[in-house]
Amino acid sequence: MTDPQPDSLRALVRVMDRLRSPGGCPWDAQQTHESLVPYVLEEAHELAEAIETDDRVGLREELGDLLLQVVFHARIATEHPTDPFDVDDVAADLVAKLVRRHPHVFEGAPVEGDVHVQWDRLKNAEKQRGSALDGIPLAIGALARGQKVLARAQRAGIDAAGLAREVDPPDEVGRRLLGVLVDAEAHGVDAESALRGAVRQLEDAVRAVEQVSRRGPSSDR
Repeated sequence: MTDPQPDSLRALVRVMDRLRSPGGCPWDAQQTHESLVPYVLEEAHELAEAIETDDRVGLREELGDLLLQVVFHARIATEHPTDPFDVDDVAADLVAKLVRRHPHVFEGAPVEGDVHVQWDRLKNAEKQRGSALDGIPLAIGALARGQKVLARAQRAGIDAAGLAREVDPPDEVGRRLLGVLVDAEAHGVDAESALRGAVRQLEDAVRAVEQVSRRGPSSDR
């Protein structure tokens, strides 16, 4: 791993400040945390696609685009009248959290069971959550949300797969989809990524048919 390059990161923060400040970019100056939400989601999906298609050039670019969103939101946060923070505060909080949630690395403490179980236990204690399912975003897709529910419940010692077989979805399709999620979790497969890959293959097949159709029927000479 190479050493961090703080000069480049500081330059990024300065550029963002210039864009956001008077005399900068009118569009950047108008943005809010809320208005940028679609861009955060879009950049995250584009990064996932670059990873899943092994696009090294795209991976580097999309990581930069996602980093821009972090710096942009942090710059907006500095303007809050009562609770301002900046990108240094964000980074400091992240460092503290990573150290706190990895006592087996930074404190020499033994791992208490599975590392994921320990992470969930420390996280739930910090946030004083009453359920293993608290904190799963409502905005993520149903496949991803369903698999997170299964994984969280299993790590909490609940037979989520057994419960999934007992629930009664309103239609047969829902029941089968839930069964697919149970199977994906049991085999360590990310259902959302698997479906994206399958859909990409379908898209390629559709485009291939379109190309043949545009060329028209071939004739023997």
